[in-house]
Amino acid sequence: MKSDLEADIYKAYMGLGPKRIPHWEHWSNPDAETYLTGIDYFLHPRLCRLKMRELYPELQLSVPDSDEPKQRVTEDDTANYTVRWGDGQTGTFLHGERYFKSPEDVFAFSPLAHADMRNWGHSVMNWDFSSEESIEAHLRQAYPAPWETPEKGAASSAGFYNTMFMWPLLTFGWDMFLCCCLEPGFERIMDEFAEINRRVFRVLSRLPVNFIICHDDIATSRGPVCSPEWMKKYIFPRYEEFFGILRSQGKEVIFMADGCVDMYAGDVMACGARGIISEPFTDYKAIARRHKDCFLAGEGDNRVLMRGIPAEIEAMVRNMVETARMSGGYMMCIGNHIPWNVPGEAVERYIDYSRIYGVRE
Repeated sequence: MKSDLEADIYKAYMGLGPKRIPHWEHWSNPDAETYLTGIDYFLHPRLCRLKMRELYPELQLSVPDSDEPKQRVTEDDTANYTVRWGDGQTGTFLHGERYFKSPEDVFAFSPLAHADMRNWGHSVMNWDFSSEESIEAHLRQAYPAPWETPEKGAASSAGFYNTMFMWPLLTFGWDMFLCCCLEPGFERIMDEFAEINRRVFRVLSRLPVNFIICHDDIATSRGPVCSPEWMKKYIFPRYEEFFGILRSQGKEVIFMADGCVDMYAGDVMACGARGIISEPFTDYKAIARRHKDCFLAGEGDNRVLMRGIPAEIEAMVRNMVETARMSGGYMMCIGNHIPWNVPGEAVERYIDYSRIYGVRE
């Protein structure tokens, strides 16, 4: 039986306007958990999370199996290009730069010839993409039960990080990607990445879930990385194809991207996405006006929480709720994350104000 919270999340995904506006938070803040619960997260991670689930069920935080203490992480690891993230470290921010030193290296590369990426370590999705069978074998580790039709009305979801744009960015690194992406030879490389993803999306379409979260960081905080012409050649036709594969099997698509996606929000929606989760640099009210009851999340800003001014946090929440009343698909979300250095007091105020104002009248 679905809980009221899950029912509200499903309604939000589908643009059905639940009375209580649910949350989708990017949470990596053990220090705030310690503040909110009075239980030291690093000494008692399971007890702390159980208390968090009791006090703040709307955050939907997972609970560790073990209460074994965790080592405190206090510094970045600059030697390995990682930074502190939650109770650990990020993955490295050094990707293809270590492997692709010149345009010649890029154009000599065949994604399909290297489709088994289990030993790569630099493309985020380090799976064996050699065939649909190998992709399915990987996903069955997370979904071991028989793949049956997902429960109707359930907010069940799965995701894929490299929907299309992330492949060349992560594989080659920023410099080589931008150096080579306008050259004619890049078309063959993108065609091969697209063939890998056809395999992926065929398998994703069979998963026992109702929603697929498709991630691609197509923008920075200042807007698009690549021109509309480039995107319409290499990216959006693939989105339309891949989203179509999912939708043909009853899946709904939620698109996730960093930055300001104002310029491309309409294109993403036209490709078949149900809605967008992004960052506070995006104009959510403009998207809500153009796309009736689409899914939206990410309008909240951690810079407001960092400043810790109660009136400013309250104003931010009230502004978010104003957008929610424009779209039945809205979810409360700090789009640029709640990392370890956001003060617990500010997080508490944000959640409290969300509880007070986050109701559709």
